[in-house]
Amino acid sequence: MKKLCKTAAQLAVTSLLLAGLYAPANAFDAHAGYYYPEPQTRETYITEITLAPDANKRSRAAFVIGLAAQHSKQNHAAGYHLFAKGGELEKLIIVATGDGQYDTLYRMRALLASLTSMARATELFARTNNPQELNFLDFCKLIGFKQVTVSNGKDIAHQIKVQ
Repeated sequence: MKKLCKTAAQLAVTSLLLAGLYAPANAFDAHAGYYYPEPQTRETYITEITLAPDANKRSRAAFVIGLAAQHSKQNHAAGYHLFAKGGELEKLIIVATGDGQYDTLYRMRALLASLTSMARATELFARTNNPQELNFLDFCKLIGFKQVTVSNGKDIAHQIKVQ
């Protein structure tokens, strides 16, 4: 009986430890269900880029506002909206504005790739070493975004933790 109780206790401790390992991936997301559905896919993007010394809440807000201003000057709609959310505006949310857009993981990644050229046009990105070798997620890390979520605005969302 003692051996059975000891085994049960070890199993319980192991279960709690394993649950703790998986908790961050399923942590509460205050924006899921409001701006986008619960993400079906998640990934972590790790980059050697360091946070820019002047990266802060204000610079992240300015980036989103600047990109929106760039879009308003174009003769066509961008097809998505960008939002900076979170207490320090550390979460970037990109949501499609129409049906049939960004409805696969590949289309979402293509959008991120296209945003790279816009990011390269910023002064902050230009100040980095070899900006031509960096991508949009590198830029997100540089400016201080810790999470990027892309959604078709209907039933698909992909979330990237930027480290």
